[in-house]
Amino acid sequence: MSERPTSFAADFPVADRDQWRALADKALKGGDYATRLIARTVDGLPIEPIYARRADGAVTAGAKAGKWWSVVARVDHPDAAGAATLALADLGGGADGLSLVFPNSRSARGYGLECKTVADLDASLKGVLLDLIRLRIEPAVAGYAYAALVVALVKDRGHKPGALAIEFGFDPVGVSACTGRFDAAWDSRARELAETVREFLGYGFNGPFVTCDLRVPHEAGASEAQELAYGLALAVNYARALTGHGIPTAAAYAALSWSVAIDADQLLGLAKLRALRRLWARIEQASGLAPRPICIHAETAWRMLTQRDPAVNMLRATLATFTAGVGGADSIAVLPHTAAVHLPDALARRIARNTQLVVLEESNLWRVADPAAGSGAIETLTDQLCNAAWTQFQQIEREGGIVACLTEGRFQARIAASRNARARAVATRKVTITGTSEFPDLKEEPARSASPQRKLAETVAAQPFAGLPSVRLAQPFEALRDAADTHAKRSGARATVFLANLGPVTDHGVRATWMRNLLASGGIDVISSDGFAASGNVGAAFAASGAAVACICGTDAGYDQFAEAAAVVLKSAGATKVLLAGCPATNETALQAAGVDEFLVEGQDIIALLERLHLWLSITC
Repeated sequence: MSERPTSFAADFPVADRDQWRALADKALKGGDYATRLIARTVDGLPIEPIYARRADGAVTAGAKAGKWWSVVARVDHPDAAGAATLALADLGGGADGLSLVFPNSRSARGYGLECKTVADLDASLKGVLLDLIRLRIEPAVAGYAYAALVVALVKDRGHKPGALAIEFGFDPVGVSACTGRFDAAWDSRARELAETVREFLGYGFNGPFVTCDLRVPHEAGASEAQELAYGLALAVNYARALTGHGIPTAAAYAALSWSVAIDADQLLGLAKLRALRRLWARIEQASGLAPRPICIHAETAWRMLTQRDPAVNMLRATLATFTAGVGGADSIAVLPHTAAVHLPDALARRIARNTQLVVLEESNLWRVADPAAGSGAIETLTDQLCNAAWTQFQQIEREGGIVACLTEGRFQARIAASRNARARAVATRKVTITGTSEFPDLKEEPARSASPQRKLAETVAAQPFAGLPSVRLAQPFEALRDAADTHAKRSGARATVFLANLGPVTDHGVRATWMRNLLASGGIDVISSDGFAASGNVGAAFAASGAAVACICGTDAGYDQFAEAAAVVLKSAGATKVLLAGCPATNETALQAAGVDEFLVEGQDIIALLERLHLWLSITC
């Protein structure tokens, strides 16, 4: 046998971009390349269908490059014994970090550790060896008081502060951005922050002490560039506060960390993490410091969680975990798949941490530092995000900094525009939510839990302004489903729409299935049939169904032949509204005259349509 290595690739001609573009244009058959094949982010950044390798790509690595990231679990059960049991189960099951979530934190979602004394905190962390784990405190109203409890616990247990890994989570601006209130002028808050950091440094803690929480704008609907600009402006604001009150520049910068939400958009998530590191390195250089790897904690996004079909949240979390790991996060927390429904139980928490362990131990993602380096798509997106975020950061600085932008409502207004753009994409199903807006299951069993009832988080009173909301993308569809379920329980039957299917299933099947899913996303069921060969049979079937609204489903050719007559028959049989799946190009006016009230097409506002259907079907909360 020949020992000469075989190269199969060498047997094929090398293709270039021009050849690919020629084939793409041929496949488009005259369609516009930019419209059909170039996607755009909420920031308007283009995403091409194909990229060449970037030979100039540079590795953008974090502090834990080539090492395991920290697997973090949340400690948020209100009962101390319950919290300790769950925390020990997480640590015994593979986690090596804990996030303390107190009731005054947005992250608590109505729950949180009920700790008012050191004894309460000690009971909540009973059996937890603080010197063997990474401990985080989630930003919260009264965050200084919670941090003081942790300091007291460390002292009571006899630990050396310098031997512990604790992130204290001070984020006074971010907390105020959530609540919509500043309890004091920023000058005094800045002094208090600096004094606290100096005090904790004096105790011997290493920090980081201050968290720049990008999850706050993310949950409010911000674009990726807006999140990054917020993070830069916030970090610069905190650095000025610390250095302005006597803390050396290097120590002030070392006191900072970042928390980032990662959703199921792999490309943008990777680019966002890489862009954050590059942008802050530029700030460090401008401040006369040598860039150092910054500490980034990533959390799977609250914004992408759903209450309906929550099992799909596991898939979203897996993709987000992959993205955060490949993106170089130093620690990752996976929100359990039932977090939007109730306080997660032991099983949901186990699945959450195992999501990371599988990615770590079986996929070995930790072994390569910044594997996206050199990828044409990721490098290009990283560059674009850096430029867009830097421009917006400079705008915030020109407007007086992040505190001024928040108190004057400028930043909220810009985020609102992005939030509305995302809402439109969800409503038109340009952005689909599996299990909610696509492929919903009307027969799914509701998630059950014996967890404590949610409570509203407390806020402090003073100086109100427009706070940043926390909005999940699925909420509009969930509200419709909730209303439809309530109606079904009250009336004893689920609201239905009669599908007037024309022709055999090969003709009406595609549109009938599309309509079934569309209606189910609003909690509405269908009464279907095998298909009518003539319009005369439609009226009797509709009358027998007991429905009030009908939808004609078929092919465009079938509509030309039967749809007008079917609409007349349906109206005569008592249909209060007649819908038609599709929009014929030639006889729309004639169909409307025959009784068709609305044409249903891809790309329309499905939320608005379902709200009208709820009104027509007398569905009320």
